[in-house]
Amino acid sequence: MQAARTVVRTLLAGLCAGATAFALAAAPARAVVPARAMTGSAGYTAATPADISTACAGQDAETISAADPAANAVYEVWMGCKGIGFSGSSNGGVTFGGPVTLPGSTGQKGQRSWDPAVTVAPNGTLYAAFMVSRAGQTYPTVDVSTDHGAVWRTAGVVTPPDANNWGDRDFIAVGQDGTLYLTWDYGPSSAAVTFLCAANGSCSFATGDLNAVLQKSTDGGRTWSAMSHISPGYPDSGADSAPILVEPGGALDVVYQGYDVGDIPTDTLTVAYTYATRSTDRGATWSAPVRVGGGVGSMDTAEWWIDGAEALGPDGTLYATWDTQTDTGDTGWLLYSQDHGASWSAPVRAPADTLNVPHVMQVVAGPPGVAYVGWLSDSDPRGYAQYLRAFSTTKGWLSAPFQVSQRFGAPGVWPGDTFGFVPLSPTRLSLAWGSAVAPTATKDDIWATTVGVTLP
Repeated sequence: MQAARTVVRTLLAGLCAGATAFALAAAPARAVVPARAMTGSAGYTAATPADISTACAGQDAETISAADPAANAVYEVWMGCKGIGFSGSSNGGVTFGGPVTLPGSTGQKGQRSWDPAVTVAPNGTLYAAFMVSRAGQTYPTVDVSTDHGAVWRTAGVVTPPDANNWGDRDFIAVGQDGTLYLTWDYGPSSAAVTFLCAANGSCSFATGDLNAVLQKSTDGGRTWSAMSHISPGYPDSGADSAPILVEPGGALDVVYQGYDVGDIPTDTLTVAYTYATRSTDRGATWSAPVRVGGGVGSMDTAEWWIDGAEALGPDGTLYATWDTQTDTGDTGWLLYSQDHGASWSAPVRAPADTLNVPHVMQVVAGPPGVAYVGWLSDSDPRGYAQYLRAFSTTKGWLSAPFQVSQRFGAPGVWPGDTFGFVPLSPTRLSLAWGSAVAPTATKDDIWATTVGVTLP
């Protein structure tokens, strides 16, 4: 979603230090922290988190990850370093190289690039996407690296068909044949969009011609297809935030947040729900959306963080996470589908608390029948922390929540709408998140660690 006004003024104002070449930083001391929540439960062994963005002045937030198991590599992109920052690890997340700024991300005076995304092609080519606003138009830019992030160049931009359009949150994925798929939030007119901005967070939308759309590229991001409308009702379907997965056979799975549009002339948005849809023709057409877990509640327009994530297990199980809001609380959920999203399990609550605070939810797949759920929240009075929990489709939750971060981030400094979360193996994970911790508790940095999981 749109980055907070209170954060953006400083988030993209700093200069990013470090050479553009991929050079590993010295490994910090990394303590081993074993944790077992209950007898017979999953156990977690976490390394001490390392600050991978310290060389960038100013705020660093909203990281997202990709992994390349064949190269033992982990990649992080985030808002910061005067634009979009990048750092990579060539040893499975043990150490990371010095941060660099991605080309094309400095925007207008370095203040208008946001919502990074990253993916790795089967041949190891690395793609990063992010939103920019230039000359009255808002659109994704796609950068590419063919040497594990040592050198980057801009592959292409996704040119909007409308002048003075509105655009937001992009996601990028790549198929086995190298086809790139990009989803993003699109509106034909930025004048239709009005914002709800939190002093301690990001911005959501009160009105707007919001739509979830897909475009694809078969030439490495240089040129892009016309839009395929994922959410029904274009040009004002009330949809945003549409993460995408490419199944091994080429089918596309998307979950998105869809608001009820209360008044078409003004595009007034009311409550939202999470929907799942699928394409079996490379994005040309989409199945009728299925409301995911709608019986447990809805999302409010004042919810300013990214809501909704999905993962695909090795057995074909789809997992989805999201959180719902009421006037007094916020609840994070997980559910799964074993028929390609046509139907879904009953939702189960992931965080133990339902406090009236953000629960930024994400999910990745483990071995068959197992998912790992992560969330970033300031449910603890001491501030923001990163949590993890393992789930089995046959046994339910395999442990109580485990706190991955060892220090709490200042609750008044927004860590971003997303965090980095990728599996390195069925029982080893890489996590990264934004947090403002002492001694610089007014500055967000990106922290990264690995977690080993022992399943019961």
